[in-house]
Amino acid sequence: MRRSRQVPAAALAPAQRPLAPLRPQQLEARFAEALGARDGSLGAHCIHELWMRGEFAAHVERALVLLWEQAADSIPEWLPMRYIDWLPSAYEVTARFRARRRGRSNLYLVLLDFADRRRGPFGVYVGMSHYRPSERFDQHKAGIRAAGCVLQRGLEVLTGPTLHLQQVARAEAAQLEASLARALEDAGLLVEGGH
Repeated sequence: MRRSRQVPAAALAPAQRPLAPLRPQQLEARFAEALGARDGSLGAHCIHELWMRGEFAAHVERALVLLWEQAADSIPEWLPMRYIDWLPSAYEVTARFRARRRGRSNLYLVLLDFADRRRGPFGVYVGMSHYRPSERFDQHKAGIRAAGCVLQRGLEVLTGPTLHLQQVARAEAAQLEASLARALEDAGLLVEGGH
């Protein structure tokens, strides 16, 4: 009889929500375990699950601080560095989009600082590139083929929601970029880019 190997929660994409079945006390215990083991990946999944459940902002922010203090070197790049109230909506909207053909283009989201706007404090830029999202963000911030809003207001790449929209055929990626921007705007987010 063959045993099926269970994939560790930390190895799964955040959109899969591997910790969703856990009760609040179990999730809290897993987070404490992650902090003790300095396991940034498991800790990130715990925080992500709190976020998706609509946990209070102060609780999520406190967990983020603790995780960065204990396990900064092992935190996956998909975990945002700050609390964003509309992150669950971004996951929900992007999950509706699927690529049919593989290629070299990557869709990405950048968190924008709109604290000076009435609809703030955050907005999102939707883009596509053949570079990895983190590399493209660095280019924006260095002024290389930069969108002005990312150059001036870009805070960080929101990798998690678009992990499934990587390595897409260019023509399809361009269509997805525009459609995703419209869908995020329809969901009430302040959106830039997506053209």
